[in-house]
Amino acid sequence: MPSQVNRLRATMIGGTAVLMWSTLGLFGAASGAVPPFLLNALCFGFAGLAATAWLALRGRLSLLRQPAKVYAFGILGLFGFHFFYFTAIRNAPPVDANLINYTWPLLIVVFSALLPGERLKIQHVVGTLLGLGGAALLILRGDGLALEGDATPGYLAAVASALFWSGYSVLSRRLGRIPTEAVAGFCLGTSLLAIVAHLAFEATVWPQGVGEWSAVLGLGAFPVGLAFFVWDIGVKRGDIQVLGAFAYTAPVSSTLLLIAFGFGNFTPTVAMACVLVTLGAFVAAKDMLFRQRNEKTGGVAAGERVEE
Repeated sequence: MPSQVNRLRATMIGGTAVLMWSTLGLFGAASGAVPPFLLNALCFGFAGLAATAWLALRGRLSLLRQPAKVYAFGILGLFGFHFFYFTAIRNAPPVDANLINYTWPLLIVVFSALLPGERLKIQHVVGTLLGLGGAALLILRGDGLALEGDATPGYLAAVASALFWSGYSVLSRRLGRIPTEAVAGFCLGTSLLAIVAHLAFEATVWPQGVGEWSAVLGLGAFPVGLAFFVWDIGVKRGDIQVLGAFAYTAPVSSTLLLIAFGFGNFTPTVAMACVLVTLGAFVAAKDMLFRQRNEKTGGVAAGERVEE
């Protein structure tokens, strides 16, 4: 039972990353006109420096001493996803690019079947497809896919972003012995690459006033900071297939937050998306949830006989 409890706890910890990512839209809207790569440089830099300072205070800086290939993997995963995502939304209709990018939870579920000790079950696929349907409803809002021919580079970049993040998440499982604290180094390296990308592709626009700087710090503290640390715990020690399905709650939660703060309206489409995503997450997590409940009640229903 302890191993199952730990797996459930790790899954729940990893799931908080999805909840943090749901605040991206709200914090992003409040951060002003800061260009994407500069925003990433600021957020990842703040997250990496804060995590490094925390490790130093606890006398655990030694955990940052990892092989170069580990840092190459982590930095490439974090920066690669963001680089291709921003490239996609600049070179293709944002709605289309966002929907293509949001195939990454489905890819996580599919790719996880290649991991040692993992088995892909029908409820994982069904739950994830329900989540994808809910996310699609929310992103498209009845507009449909444009699929413009001259936007092919953007579509390919969206596919690359989905592959980068799903690949990073699944392959992280193979680095289970690497401490989560190493993510601090991933963040610092990603910040440096984001600065290079900013200088190459963007004009500098700094946050204006206390409100915008607070939003940037909020991003760096949670959705572009702590979220990557708890996600690392989830994909390494939790149920990665359940996490993949649960990831589709991010666009729904993000929309609900924006509505709550006056940036949109609650519509039947939003309601249907909520139902589909919630149902999908429940279906995907069915085994884990019911197994845990059975363990708490002794694992035997009333009237059943325990066989030796």
